[in-house]
Amino acid sequence: MKTTKTETIKTMGLAALLSAATVSGAEAHVSFLEKEATQESTILATLQLPHGCDGKATTAVRVKLPEGFVFAKPQPKAGWELEVIKGDYQKTYDNHGDKVKNGAIEIRWKNGNLSDDFYDTFVIQGKVSGVEAGTSLTFPVTQMCGDTVQAWDQVAPEGGDAHGLKSPAPLLKVVAGEDHGHDHDDMAGMDMTGKAGMDMTGKAGMDMSGMPGMSGMPAAAPAGDTVKAGDLEIAGGFAKAMLPGQPVGGGFFTVKNNGKTDDRLISVTSPAAGEVQIHEMVTKDNVMRMRQLKDGIAIAAGETVKLEPGNLHLMFQKVKTPFKQGDTVPVTLTFEKAGKVDVVLQVLSAQGK
Repeated sequence: MKTTKTETIKTMGLAALLSAATVSGAEAHVSFLEKEATQESTILATLQLPHGCDGKATTAVRVKLPEGFVFAKPQPKAGWELEVIKGDYQKTYDNHGDKVKNGAIEIRWKNGNLSDDFYDTFVIQGKVSGVEAGTSLTFPVTQMCGDTVQAWDQVAPEGGDAHGLKSPAPLLKVVAGEDHGHDHDDMAGMDMTGKAGMDMTGKAGMDMSGMPGMSGMPAAAPAGDTVKAGDLEIAGGFAKAMLPGQPVGGGFFTVKNNGKTDDRLISVTSPAAGEVQIHEMVTKDNVMRMRQLKDGIAIAAGETVKLEPGNLHLMFQKVKTPFKQGDTVPVTLTFEKAGKVDVVLQVLSAQGK
């Protein structure tokens, strides 16, 4: 496969928070969280990295993408540099009517530092296309720990036992739609808010669940309603379901200033997290940087400001219980002039929006 283009993105600004994990011998190799994928579905291929290299911290992870896993977009990770290597596909694929002949063929996370005491996940969104049911897609992985290299690229011969391999490559088994228990059809493409780090788009809509308001504050609106605070209207709020090992959550909404005076979102709190920060992601010269906006976000008179994946967003840190699809996340927004207002964010799938 011919390599034609390399893109490098570096995500900075938020220190990675990681959770320790005890890994059994049977789970000591690099593998996918979900071992199966439906034909012609767009999925989040979540790679689990359980340990370092003989006690050394992992500093880079390289994943080669097989033919049939197309339109791939990786999720950026705070503190890691991200490189997307593009090349020609062996055949042409249809992407919503567009004929696509090339795309990402290898993903590289590098210049990170994942201690051997912790585990983490590395996520790639892509579509399984043109692959027969029963086929196993192989994703060779190279794990680098400074000058130590661990290759996870062994594949058992046809009819052989993969359990005997010392360094097996991660596999995704392709199954027919009716045989697979997970629905991935609500995705329309990535952005990994993934746009979430990373940025994701989808077809899911947003509903808001009601909650009691605090004294002197507008009550959070019932599902689907707009919350009003003075001249401001807050609508379309949602959060993303958190993936296994994901240390932080993202929140998004739209605020419209109908007044003649500028306002500013100055702080956000939530009982669901120990801290909520206001963040911005900007890309310059193929370098993506994420930074905290300590002065908040200006809401100019007559203007509308969108918090959305890959741009302005809320960052939930020290999350008490990982956000799950179908849950709600209550937040209190504090504006310089409009004051405090309660909003409820509906948790969509990690692939949604």
